[in-house]
Amino acid sequence: MEVFFISKDQAQINSAIRDKEVRLIDSDGTMIGVVSAREAQLKANERELDLVKISPNANPPVCKIMDYGKFLYEQNKREKEAKKKQTVIEVKELRLSAKIEEHDFSFKAKNAIKFLEDGDKVKISIRFRGREIAYSALGREVMQKFADTVKEYGKVDRPPVMEGRTMSMILVPHKK
Repeated sequence: MEVFFISKDQAQINSAIRDKEVRLIDSDGTMIGVVSAREAQLKANERELDLVKISPNANPPVCKIMDYGKFLYEQNKREKEAKKKQTVIEVKELRLSAKIEEHDFSFKAKNAIKFLEDGDKVKISIRFRGREIAYSALGREVMQKFADTVKEYGKVDRPPVMEGRTMSMILVPHKK
């Protein structure tokens, strides 16, 4: 079976086809040849099917005899199937501080592990306020400790990077 990609908004059907000559393809996929648009429309009407322009930019344009309603139904069905199969990966963000306490650290690590187990990416960020920017090495140590804590659930995709007053890194879950 041949698959054609016709956008729904610009498909020309039946009497909307105004070209003098078209290259006609039969409903079973065989090439009929170059015929007048009127003759092509008559052949489609004989079979009680639609004449659909599938390649408007060709010279002469290519038209096919098909059941257009059935074609649209199958195209929508394929799009829904494709949507079902795709996975959406979210990026969850956790904010730490350079002077984070042990309990807060373990709580954030537990949340990150939960997100990684669900298959989401996790962005860890530390915002340096005021004079804390002078202690960015301390923030890097916190990031490294965090990465070591969750290393059995995910790995570092992007190492800690300073962006203005914010240091961030991205963790991705291990492949299953």
